[in-house]
Amino acid sequence: MPPQLNKLARNFASDNNAGVHAEIIEAIAHVNQGHVVAYGDDPYTRSAIKKFEEHFGPDIAVFFTFNGTGANVLSLQALTRSFQSVLCSAYAHIYSDECGAPEKHTGCKLIPLPHQDGKVTLDSVLHAYHGIGDEHHSQPRVISITQSTEMGTVYQPEEIQALARFADEHEMFLHMDGARIANAAASLGQTLREATRDLGVDVLSFGGTKNGIMGGEAVVFFRPERSHDFAYLRKQGMQLASKMRFIAAQFEALLTNDLWRRSAEHANRMARQLEKEISRIPGVRVVWKVEANGVFAQIPRHSIEKIKQQYFFYTWMEEESIVRWMCSFDTTEDDIRKFAEVVAKAVKG
Repeated sequence: MPPQLNKLARNFASDNNAGVHAEIIEAIAHVNQGHVVAYGDDPYTRSAIKKFEEHFGPDIAVFFTFNGTGANVLSLQALTRSFQSVLCSAYAHIYSDECGAPEKHTGCKLIPLPHQDGKVTLDSVLHAYHGIGDEHHSQPRVISITQSTEMGTVYQPEEIQALARFADEHEMFLHMDGARIANAAASLGQTLREATRDLGVDVLSFGGTKNGIMGGEAVVFFRPERSHDFAYLRKQGMQLASKMRFIAAQFEALLTNDLWRRSAEHANRMARQLEKEISRIPGVRVVWKVEANGVFAQIPRHSIEKIKQQYFFYTWMEEESIVRWMCSFDTTEDDIRKFAEVVAKAVKG
């Protein structure tokens, strides 16, 4: 459990730990009046879906969920049958951090692939694509990637396109866990559509919680025919919100006036600043490129608990003494300066 630290201090453990953007709070307050029909049959939810269509194009299907695990599980469930399998990175959130929920609810086998800086490669997919038509083997049906990755890196457009082509040629689907898709798109200088639909992604778990909303995620189908039964799956999966307008309003605000990009660009910029500060400290080594809003560093083992006396964060790879430090929409340069001072003192011993 994290230590009892200053409750108001910003930390670098996760962008989930940040508060809610003021524009999101305002959007929630705006729709908090009167009565509307529940379960998404309301003007606010319809308006939010139109906003998704502005960003991703027409002929899509959008469904709101409570959380990222729900969005991922239901996305995969809509694309698979229980005898099929999902190919993903060995460090994918669906494989390592969702308590087996994808396998429990889809019945599918998740096949972990070796990663390259957090990324699934076409070579690793080719190596795992076997046993086709053999009743003794689960049948590969989905390639699932995370953008940005669990290592803070970002897939380049051509890498996603290659995976999408393979999926299409082999009657598979490409699912994207986009918990931090805003950070990735901002890093690449792309629009949300350019970073997803235009690259061949079939289904997107669109993240908002890590980019300043209070709570909620969205599942976006770029092949709407695959969403035919999704409303039933969402209800059965306990992800249907009765007061849907409050989730929808957050996403409409996020997708208005470039709030998604402004917040993501700020978090990314703060991560680059953090990288710059800690790279000056002898004994600290940044292990992966800082391409989004996360910094992964190898630090002396003895310094970890010393830093945690003042700042909570996660040790990512304990055996290698690699830690993860995340920046958020509300991280400040002063936060980074103070944190780097604590790190430098702890590392020096």
